[in-house]
Amino acid sequence: MREIKFNLVYRDMWQSSGKYVPRKDQLEKVAPAIVEMGCFARVETNGGASEQVNLLYGENPNDSVRTFTKILKDAGIQTQMLDRGLNGIRMNPVPADVRRLMYQVKKAQGVDIARIFCGLNDTRNIIPSILWAKSAGMIAQATMCITHSEIHTADYYIRMAEELIAAGADEICLKDMAGIGRPVTLGKIVRTIKTAHPDIPVEYHGHTGPGFSVASMLEVAQAGVDYLDVAVDPLAWGMVHPDVITIAAMLRDAGFKTPEINMKAYMKVRQLTQSFIDEFLGYFMDERNKLNNSLLVGCGLPGGMMGSMMADLKGVHSAINTHLKNAGKAELSEDELLVQLFNETAYVWSRLGTPPLVTPFSQYVKNVALMNILTMSKGGSRYEMIDKNTWDMILGKAGKLPGSLDPEIIALAKAKGYEFFEGNPQDNYPDALPQYIQEMETLGWDRGEDDEELFNFAMFDRQYRDFKSGEAKKRFNQELEVAIAEKARTRRLEIPNLMVLKYPNAEPIVASASGQIIWEVDFEYRSVAPAIGSVVRCGDQICAIQTRFGIEPTVSLLDGKIVGIEKQQGDYVQKGEAIAYVK
Repeated sequence: MREIKFNLVYRDMWQSSGKYVPRKDQLEKVAPAIVEMGCFARVETNGGASEQVNLLYGENPNDSVRTFTKILKDAGIQTQMLDRGLNGIRMNPVPADVRRLMYQVKKAQGVDIARIFCGLNDTRNIIPSILWAKSAGMIAQATMCITHSEIHTADYYIRMAEELIAAGADEICLKDMAGIGRPVTLGKIVRTIKTAHPDIPVEYHGHTGPGFSVASMLEVAQAGVDYLDVAVDPLAWGMVHPDVITIAAMLRDAGFKTPEINMKAYMKVRQLTQSFIDEFLGYFMDERNKLNNSLLVGCGLPGGMMGSMMADLKGVHSAINTHLKNAGKAELSEDELLVQLFNETAYVWSRLGTPPLVTPFSQYVKNVALMNILTMSKGGSRYEMIDKNTWDMILGKAGKLPGSLDPEIIALAKAKGYEFFEGNPQDNYPDALPQYIQEMETLGWDRGEDDEELFNFAMFDRQYRDFKSGEAKKRFNQELEVAIAEKARTRRLEIPNLMVLKYPNAEPIVASASGQIIWEVDFEYRSVAPAIGSVVRCGDQICAIQTRFGIEPTVSLLDGKIVGIEKQQGDYVQKGEAIAYVK
């Protein structure tokens, strides 16, 4: 009877549900109950965006990681982090020396396993991390981003696994971030890897969004998988991961050995997790992430993006219908627009090189699709509005795209004078630690135990400065107050934004992301001064928003005049919130 072990993806449970992760004191409460459950060989403790999120609400991530991992490791549970390869644990590329330092710091903090992936499946971005992780004494789990296309076949992933194992990977992970991997194909991939490399552990990570995940877990189990990623209620299912209870029962019925679950401890973890939601984390969650959605099968987008997609649609819905109405065409309902967005995403995906739809490339593809729908609704053409980050992906600066670019995209890039990059992406981002060391000495900042403060400064420059100054804590408290007020307002009112009464017949310009307003930033978009009476055109940049992952432009979605300004320089806004009004 073969045993299959479980990994609790406690970090991903939160980040697939909302914006924030638990604080250090909350993790300290729940960790002993996770241990008492007695069924987890591994727990995902950090990585992805979690350390950056700690800084955003004014908490030192080093204290949080050390506290959480110690309790688990003392109980004999392995700890795991998510590593984005070239992007480290942030949303944009990281200098090589900072990436290398990360493994030394995280090993010292108690993290055992580095789950290393590249959002483009470019092994050039993964292999250096394999070597650096192993050098630091960590287990290097090389990871393949699973999606479904004519390019992403079983043979494609089998070849990729062979290359990663040859480069020294200790383990292989199948990261099915949108949950659209087909069960039989996943089984074929795992079976081939395990037949050729029986001593290489294989782990499967599958989100539940479109509903394949339980079948996929049974298939990969029968094919020889060693570890399965699971969640616990109240953050299981929906757009997250299957609950450990269901998966354990299914596997036992299929003849596998699984560890027993201490149900008293399970209920304790459940109760504590819900208490964290009730305390403050729930204010930053979208209720739609609790639901499955089979529409994701076609577009291939990660389920965790449903909340942000709906906010995007809310922002452009009225503008699109205004354009359609002016053209004498039928207006679209929100559901019709959602299906149109999914269809457009599927259309542009292959034309943009078929990148696996994982952060941040899923956002880039979705944004192009959304802007295409908008510009076409007013008689324009596709690809009129593509932001800089998306162009970097197209031009190869983040890595090699798996598929071919459409000739129309290539011609557009040449028309703009852009050059395609075919070298090693890391070469675009030279070493940076010496400058950070010098600045910390000048400021009198301590580099921290095992250089962990130096690492955070170099990895999260702006967020770390705001953390040190106290600005991050202040801004988070303001954001929380806004979120609480908004939740109360939506519970009281089921009517349109009251600002419509203040600006009759005007349309809102809504925040493209949650963050801090910046009125003057140099983008490709035509910049407009934010003044009452200013004339704007569809696509004009109104402002920018400083987010946890970079600066996002916010543009007008129709032609007209600014008749009202709701947010000033430095104000904090939530995605979808009105910044100004155009008539």
